[in-house]
Amino acid sequence: MGTQGRCRCQSCTIRGLMGPAILITLGFLFLLHQVRRGNFDFGNTWPIVLVVIGLLLLASSLAPRDGHFEIQDAGATPPPAVPPGNAPQAPYGPQGQ
Repeated sequence: MGTQGRCRCQSCTIRGLMGPAILITLGFLFLLHQVRRGNFDFGNTWPIVLVVIGLLLLASSLAPRDGHFEIQDAGATPPPAVPPGNAPQAPYGPQGQ
């Protein structure tokens, strides 16, 4: 495991639940198949898995990304910082301040 850690924004947290949610859904569908003694055909329930995936992706895209950070590769170099004296100026001046 790296020393940088993981992003803890809500969007990444929801996206991280994708695997466990699919496993729980599949387990639930297999359980229903066993309880119903074959009357519940698992082959016709694959849309439920797609719905679960879609709901998680929708929730992830709607969740706020406050505090999100990209995890960089160990060999990647960060972009150069702009010195304070050379910062680009707004082309239209200080409007709305």
